[in-house]
Amino acid sequence: MSAPVTARPVRHRPTPAQFRRRRLALLASALLAGAVLVASALFVLGPDDYIGTGSGSVVVRVQQGDSTSAIGDTLVAAGVVKSRSAFVGAAAGEPDIARVQPGFYELRSEMSGSSAAEAMVDPERRVGFMDVRGGVQLDDTRAPNGDVSAGVITQISEATCLGRADDEPRCTTPDQLREAMAAADPAAIGVPDWAADGFRAATPERRLEGLIAPGPYNIDPVGNPDQVLREVLEISSARLAEAGLSGEGAYRTLVLASIVEKEGLAEDMPQVARVIENRLAINQRLEMDSTVNYPLDVQALRTTAEARGTPGPYNTYLNTGLPPTPVASVSTTALAAAEAPPEGPWLFFVRCTTEGASCFSVTYEEHLVEVDKARAAGAF
Repeated sequence: MSAPVTARPVRHRPTPAQFRRRRLALLASALLAGAVLVASALFVLGPDDYIGTGSGSVVVRVQQGDSTSAIGDTLVAAGVVKSRSAFVGAAAGEPDIARVQPGFYELRSEMSGSSAAEAMVDPERRVGFMDVRGGVQLDDTRAPNGDVSAGVITQISEATCLGRADDEPRCTTPDQLREAMAAADPAAIGVPDWAADGFRAATPERRLEGLIAPGPYNIDPVGNPDQVLREVLEISSARLAEAGLSGEGAYRTLVLASIVEKEGLAEDMPQVARVIENRLAINQRLEMDSTVNYPLDVQALRTTAEARGTPGPYNTYLNTGLPPTPVASVSTTALAAAEAPPEGPWLFFVRCTTEGASCFSVTYEEHLVEVDKARAAGAF
């Protein structure tokens, strides 16, 4: 008897179309698995980023209106962070990031996004900034009690300091700035044409007095002394031009306005300017304490008899006419007063209140009466 025959299943070879569909399905599965792995890796590792707080010194500039993304792009271009996403992601956790002001910031190369975001909101990282007030001189001044106020030259020097966050500041020194001021061609450092003659005629240490207008400045701290002065003067010249200073007579107006700035409160400045113009018109000595104290670097309302008796170009008790240069930085209020003082017959004024307001007189006899009232009121 023969063995039974076992039926074998028939296997059909896939058609070419079926084969292609199977390969596509396998490829899709592989791609999906790869995407899941990449997404998992990104979730674990975060965006492309450096590790740590970086090294060296890099100065970057934030422009007016820059968004966080724009700042991130600037940092990437400067080699501070590895990717914009690293900075933007970290900055989202910094509540003060929206308060970052336009200007210059000292950071490091190859910082992590979080380190860079922390540095951007650290006040010590902002460099190149100064804010000049009206009435400030180029040189430091001292008050009668011995307190010293930083002058414009010192403020510029401090604005150039790098390495402050590490307690190792590197600055363009006041002496370097003074040397540049003394040796520079006025056009080369941006002195306005109308001030060039006054700049050349002034003694080297006084040449930029009054030409640096009040207000905030953002200056690149990495420039040499000439470049730093030019950048300051470019900003200042635009402000002075906006205030109306240009052409013949502009330097004289600046000199007059600087005395007005030092002598009166804002509300009294127009009348102070009129007193000065009235005295100049009759060749009467100005007798302004502010001009006598100017070369002494003293910030005071009164002068000593010795100072008033010491000859010099700024002693308006001995000389007639205006001093050779301005005696301070000049606010727009003082400039407006000097450009168009009101009509009036006044020839004298004295600070007559403890708040600093002035009383004006036409005759010397009237002036003496106001002086007695001022003393009685404790004004000086």
